[in-house]
Amino acid sequence: MKRLLGLCSALLLLLLVTGSCSAQKPRRCRTPPLLSGSLGVSARDGQDWAVAKYRYDAFGQRIRLWEFGQVQSKSFHVNMLFLFRKGVAYTIDYKNKTCQKNPLHTAFHPSQIPHNASLLSQVVLGGSSGPGEGLLVNTWTGNVPETGGKYLATVTEFGCLPVSTLYYTAQSGWITTTYFNAVKGIEDPEQFIPPPFCSDVETEDETLDFFSAFL
Repeated sequence: MKRLLGLCSALLLLLLVTGSCSAQKPRRCRTPPLLSGSLGVSARDGQDWAVAKYRYDAFGQRIRLWEFGQVQSKSFHVNMLFLFRKGVAYTIDYKNKTCQKNPLHTAFHPSQIPHNASLLSQVVLGGSSGPGEGLLVNTWTGNVPETGGKYLATVTEFGCLPVSTLYYTAQSGWITTTYFNAVKGIEDPEQFIPPPFCSDVETEDETLDFFSAFL
């Protein structure tokens, strides 16, 4: 379970850190405050992997994840809701109508390029021969003091939408995340409300801290 929570935390962590040149020098930016999309993550040379749908709400400091994948040669499906203002995380099983509630010991960090990040490059993904053939992106690099890790984060020049992230620590090695099908906005805000069968669930003793769970 801790390994699974670690991978879920890695997804969230990577979600929060997450040719030709434009006329202006690229600037550090912030992801749109309401965002829906999907992502794929791979770790331990592909031995651990997951694919997830996500909903990101910076206004309400909430994140929802629906994911499936493989950890230590075992497949898993998990549905998680993170409510940072309330300091709780829910692991939800709709099939069995069960819910696990854990204290969430971490602050909400908006998805953005950190102020101390350094620009590595600006390139066109795809081609630049004609309109619509490529995507202009910026790649930034920096360190994560909390974990002693480092990252490479690529976002679109226009819109600051996440494209990919490479994250490394000595304990975990390289973790690769790619983002796709991003859409601004949240179609159904009720996805951030725990289902009724979670209302009377007692809080578990184990506290979730994204950095410690990830390590």
